[in-house]
Amino acid sequence: MARRTKAEADETRVKLLDAAEQVFFEKGVARASLNEIAQRAGATRGAVYWHFKDKVDVFTSMLDRICMPFEEICDDKYGELAPLDRIRRSIYAVFDSMDGDERRRKVFDTALFKLEYVGELESVREGHVESFACSQRKFAADLAEASQQDQVQMQMTPQEAALGLHSLFVGLIHGWVLNEGNFPLRSMGEKAVEAYLAGLGFGPSQLPAGS
Repeated sequence: MARRTKAEADETRVKLLDAAEQVFFEKGVARASLNEIAQRAGATRGAVYWHFKDKVDVFTSMLDRICMPFEEICDDKYGELAPLDRIRRSIYAVFDSMDGDERRRKVFDTALFKLEYVGELESVREGHVESFACSQRKFAADLAEASQQDQVQMQMTPQEAALGLHSLFVGLIHGWVLNEGNFPLRSMGEKAVEAYLAGLGFGPSQLPAGS
């Protein structure tokens, strides 16, 4: 019985988060209420408070189900590769994970365009800022290592080059989300990233096609 009860509770939690994705996307986080989320999930307001402390907890739990782009860049899963290949693989993995994923696009739409990072959501903003800084530092370290290994004299510091690359990466995602995924993120993103790296003086990718 205990196992069944836990399974039912887990199912209710999933339904609440699924409902939150829909309600936040439709109304924005500030205008959405826990009552609306409960009703959409076919649950009670009490069920919401059983699983979550408040609306911020619902929102952050919703984001936790879908790894955000900066967090994926910070993950050192490609540490065995050459520095430029680490950059490429991490960026293209993000593009691949988003391209054609309508649910994920809507969650990013909510996080980027339907949320005010003030008041009770300030802590969420602080987390995003730290992830932003982490991914930019990683780009800078990999670009510095690559320039030494490939004997490329960049016309800017690794930190400046990383800022440009990071801005390109973020801008592509923002544009794709804002325009409702109306262009192929992976193929267009790869062309843009390769053009940027070539502009820094690096040669073409040696990764297998589609990697």
